[in-house]
Amino acid sequence: MEFKWYVIHTLSAHESKVKKLIEREKEKWEEKDRVGQIKIPTLEMAELRGGKKRIVKKKFMPGYLFLELDITDELYRKIRAIPGVMGFVGSGSSPQVLTEEEMQSLFAEMGEVTTEEKVAPRILFSEGEIVKIIDGPFANFQGVIDEVSPEKGKLRVKVEIFGRSTPVELDYLQVGKL
Repeated sequence: MEFKWYVIHTLSAHESKVKKLIEREKEKWEEKDRVGQIKIPTLEMAELRGGKKRIVKKKFMPGYLFLELDITDELYRKIRAIPGVMGFVGSGSSPQVLTEEEMQSLFAEMGEVTTEEKVAPRILFSEGEIVKIIDGPFANFQGVIDEVSPEKGKLRVKVEIFGRSTPVELDYLQVGKL
């Protein structure tokens, strides 16, 4: 058996429902060993709610599922018949196979996060932008972004303290846009 990755178009916001239906239905199929992993493309993102940093999962490709299959015509027909499935991504009746490079790139983007530093920031900032500090000892101060470090999720902001411009290193979640 040769498993390949395919993309299934689902009704928007029905990805989890379709995944559960496929998992439940495949147990009834003779070809159940031809169905591999089913993945919903999500990202873990950090956001600030109520003054606290929280990690939330967001779908970065709503309306799509990734399905690992050793596809046959019968299996193709059964998956398309599942409620909520709009069809396979591809031209006509032949589904498009994702390349190994495409899947590695997607898995890297939605990979398991082990530390908070790897969590994608919810808000991106640019140098020269004026921001308001919303958390920490400099809360309610305004400053100008001097340097952005997206790999660390940190900003260096120049804040006016006692008439002097002082650089302060802050987390993305400690500042807000004006």
